[in-house]
Amino acid sequence: MLDLEDIFGADGPLEAALADFTVREPQRRMAERIGAAIAWRETLVVEAGTGTGKTFAYLVPALLAGARVLISTGTRTLQDQLYSKDLPLVARALGRPATVALLKGRANYLCRYRLAQGGATLPLPLAADMPGADTPLERIRRWALTTRTGDLAEVPGLSDADPVWGEVTSTRDNCLGQRCAQFAACHVALARRAAIEADVVIVNHHLLLADLALKEDGFADLLGAADALILDEAHQIPDLATQFFGAEVGSRRIESLLSDLEGRVQRRTVPGAAQALLGAVRAVRLCLARMAHALEGRSGRLEWAEAEPLLAADVGALREALKGLTERLRGGEPDAALAALAERCGELSANLERIGASDTQEGARSVQPQRRGFTLSLMPFDIAPRFQALINARPCAWIFTSATLSLGEDFSHFTSRLGLTEAETLRIDSPFDFARQSVLYLPSELPEPNSPEHLAAVMRVARELIGAAEGGAFVLFTSHRSLERAAALWRSAGGALARYRLLVQGEAPRERLLQSFRTDGSAVLFGTASFWEGVDVKGDALRLVIIEKLPFASPVDPLVRARIEHLQTSGGNAFRDYQLPEAALALKQGVGRLIRSEQDFGVVAICDPRLTSRSYGRVLLGALPPMRRTRLAAEALQFLRDRAPQRLEADA
Repeated sequence: MLDLEDIFGADGPLEAALADFTVREPQRRMAERIGAAIAWRETLVVEAGTGTGKTFAYLVPALLAGARVLISTGTRTLQDQLYSKDLPLVARALGRPATVALLKGRANYLCRYRLAQGGATLPLPLAADMPGADTPLERIRRWALTTRTGDLAEVPGLSDADPVWGEVTSTRDNCLGQRCAQFAACHVALARRAAIEADVVIVNHHLLLADLALKEDGFADLLGAADALILDEAHQIPDLATQFFGAEVGSRRIESLLSDLEGRVQRRTVPGAAQALLGAVRAVRLCLARMAHALEGRSGRLEWAEAEPLLAADVGALREALKGLTERLRGGEPDAALAALAERCGELSANLERIGASDTQEGARSVQPQRRGFTLSLMPFDIAPRFQALINARPCAWIFTSATLSLGEDFSHFTSRLGLTEAETLRIDSPFDFARQSVLYLPSELPEPNSPEHLAAVMRVARELIGAAEGGAFVLFTSHRSLERAAALWRSAGGALARYRLLVQGEAPRERLLQSFRTDGSAVLFGTASFWEGVDVKGDALRLVIIEKLPFASPVDPLVRARIEHLQTSGGNAFRDYQLPEAALALKQGVGRLIRSEQDFGVVAICDPRLTSRSYGRVLLGALPPMRRTRLAAEALQFLRDRAPQRLEADA
């Protein structure tokens, strides 16, 4: 029987299965440690630098253990890659076939009940109304007769932006669960049953946290008798868990409830006193209208203390109106659909009560005005006890892995937020030769980030670097406002810049921008938050990353400000314990976009003078890969020029 050294070594099964397989000692070391954690049901946190090959490093021991494993990822792209490519390949290479299930969120699966209702509430024409018409709804109807999975991604030509998508799928709010007449054939339920029976289940973090925190839908526990949970892209877990353990009430969600109820009344499928129900609906709507009116002219997230004088009376009135509607829904004749509506209404009322009753020590409360509505939210400060309780309740191996979990050798910022104080940790450095492949350029004599001259100075640096690199650049910003201003400056400059295709976040879907960037080879992409992480562009299409300024969370954001005040009143150091480590990990993610393989090269330019002028700059620099550093523009430009012609000649 092969051991891990044979499997990951030269002439091993992985090398035979993969044309581009490279023997990496760190990969084998990571696999050995994960194998031990699965065997001993340990909690393990592993930071695996870019290029370690962490996916195979956890798949191999998971399959060899013969365990029931649940793998959770942060992105749909990685989820699909694991299911379609990586897991089948490793299973074949090891001769260890396994039953694998891919479980997506319910919004990806056809709801037979809502389809039978005529596509819920959307007034779409049926084929009978328009002979020969090929509407999205009609295509779904034809496909629904033969599909086995119910995954709407199978429907030919159906865009995930099409409004019909939301009308033929269910939500946690409107799903009838086991009360539904279509439950036996429900695609979501069938997918979950398949997952419960599989050896390996691939989910995403949202599904996992919903199962952990909410036991949503009344379906069987996703985790079941899992022997191991492997959470890839685990750096996302603390923020996502905070959302799940918090509370949120949005006017859109309430309106959706009211519309569903009114739809049943209009179809005359509501037993009992329909007029009394509609009267309770009007009372809720009146509260929503008053609250929306009170917030007119407001924009951006508001602190609770700022919004409470505007909303205090109406929040209480809305809570009472929702309670009244819940009682009416529960007090009528037995009806599965009304019972589900009552549950939704009761949950909204309970969340509203929790938000209103919480104090400044429990969490940050905020109000987000929106077009024709609002969202009230509570984000708890400390989720560690609750998350730790969830782990303790499931005595299996818990393995957290990502490329960005530590600051140097210190994992405490990540582990403390989740209560993983007893977890074992392992840090695996990237095998890439950063000193040879890359340069970290720290431009000198730039204005401070709060200066009105800063962005224009950054764009001057960017134009010079992009010209030397012949394009192939990401320019990363910390706010949409800066991104939009920079795009305007770029377009107004014209001249030599016009030869490079400019791709701007928000002007096309993210994946389309990335595909265009990879295909073009000399494009320039302006992006903000979602392009700092989870973006993988291998090869010389990307050879320059420019970072506008250090990614400190905005202290004027009410949630950030509330967390800072909470730490200060608790005797902590908000900058040292929260703002600095968060910025360091975000910077590490942004810089990590550049070198994705042994063949990659390029320059990272960080255009923030605080990196060298402030004492905390050492912490930020210490979190970055061991790149060759320079403050000389000539050195960075020469590094790019020496390599850009090779790319152009190869393309010729």
